[in-house]
Amino acid sequence: QVQLVESGGGLVQPGGSPRLSCAASGSIFNTYDMGWYRQAPGKQRELVAVIRSGGSTNYLDSVKGRFTISRDGAKNTVLLQMNSLKPEDTAVYYCILGVSDSAWDYWGQGTQVTVSS
Repeated sequence: QVQLVESGGGLVQPGGSPRLSCAASGSIFNTYDMGWYRQAPGKQRELVAVIRSGGSTNYLDSVKGRFTISRDGAKNTVLLQMNSLKPEDTAVYYCILGVSDSAWDYWGQGTQVTVSS
């Protein structure tokens, strides 16, 4: 079974630039699509960013220009660099991995990001 473990969340001030990381088990890490979802209370779950197995990336419109997703295959780690954080970025962020082309098959436990003064 694939195991995804997120880290890097916490309390950050508006305008801050934390970096989330997701460590994945297994040697198949860079074979599949990966990404980040986020869930805030009372809000629709959002797909924040995706990095495809070939290296291409996609972003939620509201985070374009502020967030960057990347992959370090040697370390089996996917990163989400978040810049210029806003209170509306507050959410639990989940690392995800998709085995098939149209499904997110594995989810991490989530890490809370709270943007507040």
